[in-house]
Amino acid sequence: MPSFKVKVKWGKEMFPDVEVNTDEDPLLFKAQLFALTGVQPNRQKVMVKGMTLKDTEWGTLPLKDGVMVLLMGSKEEDVPSEPAVKPVFMEDMNESELASAMDLPAGLTNLGNTCYLNATVQCLKTVPELRDGLQNFKANLGGGAFVPSLSITVALRDLYTMMDRGASFSPVVLLQVLRLAFPRFAEKGAGGVFMQQDANECWTELVRMLQQKLPAVPVEGASKQPKSLIEQYFGGRFDVEYKCDEAPEEAPARSEEDFLQLSCFISQDVRYMLSGLRSKLQEHITKNSPTLGRDAVYTKTSKISRLPAYLTVQFVRFYYKERESVNAKILKDVKFPMEFDAVELCTTELQEKLAPMRDRFKQLEDKKVEDQLNLKDKKAGDTKVKTTREPYWLENDLGSNNSGYYTLQAVLTHRGRSSSSGHYVGWVRQNDNTWLMCDDDKVTPVSGEDILKLSGGGDWHCAYVLLYGPRILEIPEGTTLAPPQAGRGEEKMETETSSNTQE
Repeated sequence: MPSFKVKVKWGKEMFPDVEVNTDEDPLLFKAQLFALTGVQPNRQKVMVKGMTLKDTEWGTLPLKDGVMVLLMGSKEEDVPSEPAVKPVFMEDMNESELASAMDLPAGLTNLGNTCYLNATVQCLKTVPELRDGLQNFKANLGGGAFVPSLSITVALRDLYTMMDRGASFSPVVLLQVLRLAFPRFAEKGAGGVFMQQDANECWTELVRMLQQKLPAVPVEGASKQPKSLIEQYFGGRFDVEYKCDEAPEEAPARSEEDFLQLSCFISQDVRYMLSGLRSKLQEHITKNSPTLGRDAVYTKTSKISRLPAYLTVQFVRFYYKERESVNAKILKDVKFPMEFDAVELCTTELQEKLAPMRDRFKQLEDKKVEDQLNLKDKKAGDTKVKTTREPYWLENDLGSNNSGYYTLQAVLTHRGRSSSSGHYVGWVRQNDNTWLMCDDDKVTPVSGEDILKLSGGGDWHCAYVLLYGPRILEIPEGTTLAPPQAGRGEEKMETETSSNTQE
């Protein structure tokens, strides 16, 4: 075959009068194209009128002077390099790799009816101040006598450290020291199997043990220094008044009571959490009347005088049935809010202290509405604006709540008909609308809508213990609010707010 002069088209470039000698090997022509374009021969695809040139022979390629030769291929530097770490598909990942890829926390192995402990540990882990306090706790277990509070604090600290490494982990050490400290958690049923236990009892005992060992964060200028970190961040205070119903002339008696948990009592009329909390804060009791010289009925009224940063609410769902000798469960649907406003439950003095920060929250909400109406920033939802976080505690009272506003961050649920049977699960907030269902060693993302379905009303998981954290005031960069002023424009205390979702 003779030589031809052809036109070579490569992408947007055209090379005229390229000589082709069909008496030579096709690889020589490809080498010539490499010199023109920089495309390696092994990356070249050469075509003439739909026919492809092979490396070993010209075949019946329709070559002639002036014919268009199409070259396809990329230069070496234009081809993406192979990634240093090859991609791994989710279905090929093991449990540890999957948890890391999805930013999921570690699950906890069920060691035989120990879901009550696993759910409690997952919920408490959402409190960063508690995590910091445990990390700073430097004591270790020695060879001396068994000290329950020390052993449980060290075991929980070490468990959280191991959980931070990802994948499922066995809480065997914490379980052992818990059973040594509280033998009721080691009770066995038929066949020698460890019995299911009440998760709220486990929660209460763990917190009580931590209260004895974790020191409070010192606060300069505080009139009263808290005794422990638990009291500082989880502890609230009631102002209590006792008024005798049978002797109106008797002066009311007053006292203070500390609490680590609020109780939501569930009666026939209670449909919302706030209603259940109200019923506990005003109740009738019988005690000795110095005026009458005998037992009499008193109205006990409690108001919160100190709100903790982290508010624990227990739904009183279990009651003792004598006939069956079992703690039966109240399955009633009781709604709870994602955002809770506790101001109605507070004393007048505390409401006045909360007013300045509540006003700042209101100012920020008003500014957001105004910006939306004026369409000042149409791309606000597409870009992440830098914000400044303001302290959530009252001055000289670190660990308190300075607004009365709370955000739900963990839910402990029970599925079953009695506290000594069924199954417990922890549900923890990962971000604004993403939650994680911590079902022992299985951790699964769920939505905020799924959390609101945990209010009860059937055999599905029912909320048993709720953990609310402080709602943080985050001010966008460039936004200016009026400085806090006590009593400045405090809104009317409404019970039917959207945040509390009352009837």
